[in-house]
Amino acid sequence: MNISLPEALRSFVDSQVSEGGYGSSSEYVTELLLNERDRVLLRQKLLDGLASPLNPQPLDEEYFEDLRKRARAMHSP
Repeated sequence: MNISLPEALRSFVDSQVSEGGYGSSSEYVTELLLNERDRVLLRQKLLDGLASPLNPQPLDEEYFEDLRKRARAMHSP
């Protein structure tokens, strides 16, 4: 597979390769794609969990506001 990039992105990839310890631009792009794949899979698992009939409470705005309040209370002096 060959991918054409604009010069600005090519320069960015080259800098990431040299600064990030990658052996090649291919290694860098492969890592980006693997990270994106993992992100997509995690998002789908989270959505599947939300849709599960085993989920006892809807994860709506009220749920997250309560979660934020509990987190603030845990970290209050």
